[in-house]
Amino acid sequence: MRPLTSSSASVCRRRVRWQSLIAYPALVVILLTWTFPLVWVLVTSVKHRTDIFTAPPTIFFKPTLSNYIFALTARPVLANLRDSLIIATAATLITLAVAVPAGYAYARLRFPLRRQLSFLVLFMQMMPLLGLIVPFFLMLTWLRWTDTYHGLVLVNLSVMIPTATWLMITFFQDLPPEMEEAAAIDGASRWQTFLHVMVPQAAGGAAVAATLAFLTAWNEFLFAVIVSGSRVRPITVGLYGFLQFEESLWGPLMATAVMAMGPVILVSILAQRHLIRGLTLGAVR
Repeated sequence: MRPLTSSSASVCRRRVRWQSLIAYPALVVILLTWTFPLVWVLVTSVKHRTDIFTAPPTIFFKPTLSNYIFALTARPVLANLRDSLIIATAATLITLAVAVPAGYAYARLRFPLRRQLSFLVLFMQMMPLLGLIVPFFLMLTWLRWTDTYHGLVLVNLSVMIPTATWLMITFFQDLPPEMEEAAAIDGASRWQTFLHVMVPQAAGGAAVAATLAFLTAWNEFLFAVIVSGSRVRPITVGLYGFLQFEESLWGPLMATAVMAMGPVILVSILAQRHLIRGLTLGAVR
């Protein structure tokens, strides 16, 4: 390999300099575009009603917590947050309990109808949600599960389990089979190998699946607005209640949106380490 001459080195430096001049402004634009809606929601949540509707928008104003007080006292926001937390947590745990062993079975085992069942999981993942609304509504009405926690958990599982299963298949396929062979030589059964060898190695994938499942269940609105009612109402449906025919309560709506983003941000921060490791698709220790 020939060493770089002074002219070649200067050309490389100029190229890197021009790339930096293009890349950094582009990253700043992307970051501002992504954060602008969040900042707008946060700022609007602490504005008075008169400041919200001022045109052009006011930059300097006196902050207020009246929107948060109204949302917490005049509307059942805390109950809505509780309902979303219960539904999202239960749906996430059930998704992991099904998707992790299912992903391992599809990735490692050979059993009858394996190809057909894997195609069915893929079909469920690709099916448009609008096609499931009427069947689920009729089924839950017949079971008398509308406006219940288990009804909302069930409809979320129909979306989350196929996606999480295919994600876990990818992670288990990326793990070397030599680990299972070594465990079998040591006398471990298939079940012991799965629990004590494969699951710890695929913990990053399980963390990614759990995070995506929780966020999906927390943000789900299409099924919730139809299946929920007066007893069980997730926060997404509670947010929709601020949009009224007479007047939309934008201040309390934004305040509730800020409170609804809190658990999502907390889960993302707690799962950050596992997400980074999990997105490497099953890196081996």
